[in-house]
Amino acid sequence: MAASTPRPGGPDPLDLLAVGELLTDEERLVRDTVRRFADDRIRPHIADWFERGVFPARELAPELGRLGLLGMHLEGYGCAGAGAVAYGAACLELEAADSGLRSFVSVQGSLAMRAIHAFGAEEQKQRWLPELAAGRAIGCFGLTEPDFGSDPAGMRTTARRKGADWVLSGSKMWITNGSVADVAVVWAQTEEGVRGFVVPTDSRGFTATDVPGKLSLRASVTSGLSFDEVLLPGDAVLPGVSGLRGPLSCLNEARFGILWGTVGAARDCYQAALDYAKSRVQFGRPIAAFQLTQEKLVEMALELEKAYLVAWRIGRLKEEGRAKAAQVSFGKLNNVRTALGIARSARTILGANGITTDYPVLRHANNLESVLTYEGTSEIHTLVLGEAITGESAYR
Repeated sequence: MAASTPRPGGPDPLDLLAVGELLTDEERLVRDTVRRFADDRIRPHIADWFERGVFPARELAPELGRLGLLGMHLEGYGCAGAGAVAYGAACLELEAADSGLRSFVSVQGSLAMRAIHAFGAEEQKQRWLPELAAGRAIGCFGLTEPDFGSDPAGMRTTARRKGADWVLSGSKMWITNGSVADVAVVWAQTEEGVRGFVVPTDSRGFTATDVPGKLSLRASVTSGLSFDEVLLPGDAVLPGVSGLRGPLSCLNEARFGILWGTVGAARDCYQAALDYAKSRVQFGRPIAAFQLTQEKLVEMALELEKAYLVAWRIGRLKEEGRAKAAQVSFGKLNNVRTALGIARSARTILGANGITTDYPVLRHANNLESVLTYEGTSEIHTLVLGEAITGESAYR
């Protein structure tokens, strides 16, 4: 998509406050590299992938690995060790292409890899992290179940001891990368509380079935997982954590990628609407010359820049080791809501053209409906912030 041309000497219409200038040279290099990759490798195909409901994960994973994007914010084991804002800038550009692309990178790096990196034994790290970082292997993260999403403490998947081994039974649902994964990090109830397990997907009794009929995140692999008495060795368990602290800390990492990524989806919708408004002629002049269209564009630009600033601030807090879970919830709640509003407003500027895959707007809007509810619904993040403000928990 061609960039909108600013007036000579005026601000960039896609970044009115020049928030991009707050990035370091290295962060801008990451941003620009990922943007070129998305422009060259993803944008020419994404409408077709979305329409057909496919995502070429096996083909793209090694390319993403060569760019250093898989687990890029982790240290060692072939990971890039990038800062939080650099990772966020990458997520922004990935989701500007499509939420499914950013979801793949988030699940691989912030969920599957991060769980092994933070809580795994050294042998588990050596076995899986270099392969996942390079994109030679694909990972998924099994927490959500058909009947338990926002309340993972109620999960029914169990792992029981059988001599020195474990036997895993149950099911998971809405698992990104599930049917293409080589390894799954699966959380289950045990006599010791909730534990995580590193499960090769070729294990006997492990099956993955893609979710049919999706109207959102169509260019993404979404699966249900089933564990029929899957026998695992004793060292399959993640030794570094027990309880929900483990999976919830991983989800917080994924939410950080989301609060950046949705800024990219919002920018792409705004840019599509701005370019269209300047070229679409009605009543003898471009619709960009009409007051009501300008009002919509201005509102989009205002909200886009505020969301960008929220993401940047939380990224800097994260780099300083000061970001709280409630602040990540703030960003996820605000920025997904903002992106959805921009997508819907942009669609009205495009009129009937906005419902086709010739333009990215309704594809982004459909995707964002999933982003709104995964990694914590807007209701859950509202209650997280409510507790942070009042000191009172209102979950039950």
